[in-house]
Amino acid sequence: MTKKRGLGKGLGALIPVSEPGPTELPVDTISPNPLQPRQKMAPQELEELAASIREHGLIQPLIVSQAADAEASYQLIAGERRLEAAKLAGLTRVPVIIREATPQEMLELALVENIQRADLNPLEQATAYRHLMDDFGLTQEQVSERVGKSRVAVANSVRLLRLPDEIKSSLAQGQITEGHARAILGLDEPDDQQKIWKAILKRGLNVRQTEETVRRLVAEPKPKRPDQSSSPETKALEDRFREVLGTKVQLFRSKRGGRLVIHFYSEEELQAFYDLVVREE
Repeated sequence: MTKKRGLGKGLGALIPVSEPGPTELPVDTISPNPLQPRQKMAPQELEELAASIREHGLIQPLIVSQAADAEASYQLIAGERRLEAAKLAGLTRVPVIIREATPQEMLELALVENIQRADLNPLEQATAYRHLMDDFGLTQEQVSERVGKSRVAVANSVRLLRLPDEIKSSLAQGQITEGHARAILGLDEPDDQQKIWKAILKRGLNVRQTEETVRRLVAEPKPKRPDQSSSPETKALEDRFREVLGTKVQLFRSKRGGRLVIHFYSEEELQAFYDLVVREE
């Protein structure tokens, strides 16, 4: 019977040790991990880590493997942020643990370390999961075993990649949370997703409010309007109102004027509309 590999046994259980303990290597002999899931490092956090390394040294070893090419003697598996901070701190040698690893194991270990340290944003994590499934043929269940997450958590994470690019960028930048993004995925149409996303940014909706708004939009039938109100111009105006207000809006036009009906479903929403319409200068 094949044993499951996961976080329960620690990072060392993922791949075998080639050398028994930490050693030191020159930093210029270590090349980056080409499968590193993290795409960005915050400069301020990197400088803070470099300051700590100048003061106390690099306490936790990097994990490397023998490089397959001639550009460097070793290839980084895990510890990219520590390596960059060590260079910034002026270190010429760093402590390492040398292991043997396949490309799949290099991605698994880098992913696991980043998850344990909460270093990845939701999209970086989702992309790494998808990489394991598409490029290495793992199922969601197998990915969940490797990284110590539930299968549902892995599935929900990968679903984030279905969002429109603009919303994914907003998630990566921290403008919306993963909870917001999952709520938006409750809508099938990209146009509807865009409308809710814009309402989140404009009105500062929290996750619960976003979920409630999405549930209403999914449950409510399309409003029936008189024929004279069904012109493309009227529909465009309705859509624009919905986009700005993030709620159900009906526009009824006639020769003598008409009615604009804005629906609200809680005192919080009424207050938000009041602030938007009455208090804004």
